Amino acid sequence: MSLRLLAASIFLAALDGVLAQSPGSFVQAGSTQVSAMMMFLGNEEKVYILDKTEGNAAQIDGHPAWGSVWDINTHQATVMSVLTNTFCASGMHLPNGSYTTFGGNGAISAGSGPPSSPNYDSTYGDYDGTKSIRILNPCTSSDDFSSPECQWFDNPAVLSMQKQRWYSAAEALADGSIVLIGGFRNGGYVNRNMPNTDPTYEGGEQYGGAEPTFEFFPSKGDATVMTFMTTTSGLNAYAHTYLMPSGKMLVQANISTILWDYTSNTEYPLPDMPKNVARVYPASGAVAMLPLTPANNYTPTVLFCGGSDMPADYYGNYSWPFWNTWTYPASTDCQRLTPEPQDGSSPAYEQDDDMLEGRTMGQFITLPDGTMLVINGALNGTAGFSNQTLYTPSIDQMPYYQSLASGPVGTPAIYNPSAPKGSRWSNAGLGSSNIARMYHSSAMLLPDASVLVAGSNPNLDVNLNAVYPTQYAAEIFYPPYFSGVRPKPTGMPKTLSYGGSYFDITVPSGSYSGSNANDAAANTTVVLSRGGFTTHAMNMGQRHLQLNNTYTVNSDGSFVLHVSQAPPNPNILTPGPALLFVVVAGVPSNGTMVIVGNGQVGTQPISVAATLPENVKSSSVSGKSNSAWSAHKGAVIGAIVGGVAVIGILGALISICISRRRRHQTPSATYPMGSVGGVTGKGYPRHSDSSAFVPLQQDNPSMAWNASTTSLQPHSPYRDAH
Repeated sequence: MSLRLLAASIFLAALDGVLAQSPGSFVQAGSTQVSAMMMFLGNEEKVYILDKTEGNAAQIDGHPAWGSVWDINTHQATVMSVLTNTFCASGMHLPNGSYTTFGGNGAISAGSGPPSSPNYDSTYGDYDGTKSIRILNPCTSSDDFSSPECQWFDNPAVLSMQKQRWYSAAEALADGSIVLIGGFRNGGYVNRNMPNTDPTYEGGEQYGGAEPTFEFFPSKGDATVMTFMTTTSGLNAYAHTYLMPSGKMLVQANISTILWDYTSNTEYPLPDMPKNVARVYPASGAVAMLPLTPANNYTPTVLFCGGSDMPADYYGNYSWPFWNTWTYPASTDCQRLTPEPQDGSSPAYEQDDDMLEGRTMGQFITLPDGTMLVINGALNGTAGFSNQTLYTPSIDQMPYYQSLASGPVGTPAIYNPSAPKGSRWSNAGLGSSNIARMYHSSAMLLPDASVLVAGSNPNLDVNLNAVYPTQYAAEIFYPPYFSGVRPKPTGMPKTLSYGGSYFDITVPSGSYSGSNANDAAANTTVVLSRGGFTTHAMNMGQRHLQLNNTYTVNSDGSFVLHVSQAPPNPNILTPGPALLFVVVAGVPSNGTMVIVGNGQVGTQPISVAATLPENVKSSSVSGKSNSAWSAHKGAVIGAIVGGVAVIGILGALISICISRRRRHQTPSATYPMGSVGGVTGKGYPRHSDSSAFVPLQQDNPSMAWNASTTSLQPHSPYRDAH
């Protein structure tokens, strides 16, 4: 490398800390090793990633890996052993901060071919995952990652569901247990036959492809048929589920909506989705609950955006769509629904601002400032992949290979739920990614309030040469608030209760934007943010809850926040992990991981919320200079000046070196300059004969074997469209 290039590289390195977190930008963040179909934040250091079983180059135990852990600080991923096929599983947090995933696909071989034995494939090393319950206890860098306590527990012979579930819904409950709803028993684009003569089972109770039941983890009895799964037959994969303050649950699929009492299995019909827009897989709209705040009295409202109004018949059946889906524009429509209005009115969908562009597979990430980022997805088509459609009968004729969508959307947008109608969407100042984040993309809020973006593989197996190839590259998106001074609160707790005594957090002098501590304190919120378990453009369990607080401003410019515990109703925010942020004038601190509740499955202790002190302002802080902003500007200027100084010094050295070289070189002397430098396949039958199950080399003495919940039922063939 030449000295001038060296000088330039040092200059860029000096600026790296300033430019890396430029507001609105995407920054490369290493490789995830496996394509990030599923993802969740384990703790303040680690993000855990799951892929479907496929031919990844990353290996573990002599076969392709489909699990990894990504380090937030180093941006390095390490592969992890997962034994069963996690293809299109669901997942949810547990009260102690662990995560669990449910179901998936049967054992497969290369190109999704048949396994070498009914429940196990020796090529890819995967076991049947259709009934699996996998549990992971997130570890930190100080832990021994080789220890079993830091690895996935994955053994269906010890822990499994009653039913096979692929694309099932999962929703946490007030006692920390989880309800699992519906799904497929075997694969396909949508879970219905044509004609649809058996909307409940799609082929009979024993051999049908649809799973119309619900069950609980830990178990609370036999799996029970849910009528809603019949009502929404064909478009109810990954149904949207949201627990309400009353304990009932909002469930939305196809174009139908209900409130559901899961304790009595009673359904209360709500209005249908307007304009016949489907939001569940494979239409895959962006759906999330709006922030829960003291101002709205923690009343949930759910926002449904994008997806597709494609006619019902176009979705076809298990085998493939009956339309060239990539030609069909995604919807721009947005609807709000408040399922339990506090004024006693009847629930009704409310037309909201249209998105800036149509988007399928768009994903909402609720940011700590209360705005909602939508990211990833496509302008046309649906989720899923296939070797053909009804009108394009050959893979050679498919214009985007196996992808059923086209037109990747690289620019995110931000929705402000508190802005007036007509001005809620904006992408001003937001950069674009040049990576197509299509089917099987994911995104997750990180503790520093940035967003990790990863994944994408709209192909049957790994394919690096398709129009939209398998992606391993991770990116970090920095929202607009990265332009501000980040608060540095002290006294952040590690646990929160439901009601009880308030706690204090101190925001030091100058650790916020602006010069007036009274104004800063009055514009500060304390929020709990749960990113959830993300897959298929959904974040199962995602919640944003603002805690009630008052403040006392000190004469030195610091202020103390008096903060309530979580609302004394676990239905509002179920027990488990969340990030606690302090947000001053829209700029969040780094998040601290906390556990809400007692960390156990069971009835949570509830106390009356303590009364907060009155706000106390200071009369002596007006006009105080902001040392943090001065320091921030100083760092920027210092980096630039430092870089220029380095270039200046190196420039002088270059002049000296050139001068010396000219005195000593011969006419023929030269000085070299430095330089800067798919698999396809059809589906095959899957088998699930429990007598042929290959025992897994794991055991957990704390978990009892229950033969009644692990019998596997035969089912119809695995299809080649997903």
